[in-house]
Amino acid sequence: MQPAVDDDKNHDPERVEQNPQSILATYNQIIYHIVFATKHRERVLDQPRRDDLFRYISGIVKNHDGHVFRINGVEDHIHILTSIHPTVALADLVKAVKTGSAKWIKENNVFPRFGHWQEGYGAFTHSVREKDGLIEYIKNQEEHHRGVDFLDEYRRLLKDAQVEFDEKYLL
Repeated sequence: MQPAVDDDKNHDPERVEQNPQSILATYNQIIYHIVFATKHRERVLDQPRRDDLFRYISGIVKNHDGHVFRINGVEDHIHILTSIHPTVALADLVKAVKTGSAKWIKENNVFPRFGHWQEGYGAFTHSVREKDGLIEYIKNQEEHHRGVDFLDEYRRLLKDAQVEFDEKYLL
C-alpha cells in the first residue's frame, strides 16, 4: 500500500495521492418540502391548467438531477416534495423552478392573471420516514385549504420546523 503523501523533498504539497480504497462515495437522504406563493398571494393558479404547471416544474427538477415525490398546490401557492443531487444547491434549484415556470406561464398564457412568484420561499428538510405522510399532505391541498389559508399554513410550517421568523416579512 502506498502512503497517502510522499515524503520526498521534491514533492508538491498541493498534490495528495489517494488510495482508491479510501475514497468514499457521496450519499445523502434529504427530502425537501419547498413552498412558495404567487406575488402578493394572488389567487391566479386556476385549476384547469395547474396540473400542466406541476408537470412543467417536475421537468425542471428532473433536469437538475432531482427526484419529485409530489407537487401540488392551490390558487396562490405550491408545494414541492423533492430530493436533489448533492451537487445541486437548493437555492439554485428553487431559482430555476421559479424563473423557468414563470417564463413558461407567461409565454404560453397558462394563467393570464399571473404576474410573478413571491421573492422568497420556504424549504424544510425531512427524513425518509416522513415521506409518505408529506405526500398525502401535499396531495390533499385542495381539501386542506378549505379551512386554512396560506399564511396560517406557512406559519405552522415555520413553527413546526422551529424556524424563527419576523411576521412583517410574511405580509
